[in-house]
Amino acid sequence: MIRIYNFPAPSRALRPIWLCEEMGLPYQVELVSFPSGADYRERYPIGSVPFLEDEGGVAIGESVAMLFYLAGRYGPTPLLPAPSDPQFARVLALTVFSEATFGAALNPLLAMKFLAPQGEKASGWAAEHTEARCANILAYVETMLGRDPFIAGERFTIADIAMNTSLGMWAMGLGRPLPESLARYQARLATRPALGRAMAQVQGGLRARA
Repeated sequence: MIRIYNFPAPSRALRPIWLCEEMGLPYQVELVSFPSGADYRERYPIGSVPFLEDEGGVAIGESVAMLFYLAGRYGPTPLLPAPSDPQFARVLALTVFSEATFGAALNPLLAMKFLAPQGEKASGWAAEHTEARCANILAYVETMLGRDPFIAGERFTIADIAMNTSLGMWAMGLGRPLPESLARYQARLATRPALGRAMAQVQGGLRARA
């Protein structure tokens, strides 16, 4: 059984949960207290989420790695084109970009909003630099999307799962507006039944906390 550990709050765990729903994979969400306790840190010393465990002793962090693992281990699936497919390189690059570049820029903004002491939430050169970097990143994502329905072209892939999650952290987590083309892109993805089911799993965690 695939087990995905998540805080009782929205997080990057949406990525592997959504992919499991798209692929019809059986999985279980395990709720972790925030901040994480010693028992969870014995399982994953960094103490963050998501964390995935699977049969055969698989135990990994990093939500984007989970996308590649699940698609590869339980595929083949059109959500991850074969390496010989012309779309593969673009899917690979944009999936990694969603976290290594976009997510990395979002992290300090999210920390300032949710973790920084009152009075220290957004000031100084670092905050201004990060805001400007995110603006450049959003412009790049707009360019990559272009007129295509999905971020890597005509087909829905794991790159959309990864990128939509980062866009959600910007729009919902930080409460910032999206460019119109990216807002329409998110609206298209929101119609996918698998995303609705994945969001219900996350909302279930929120209800469990209440």
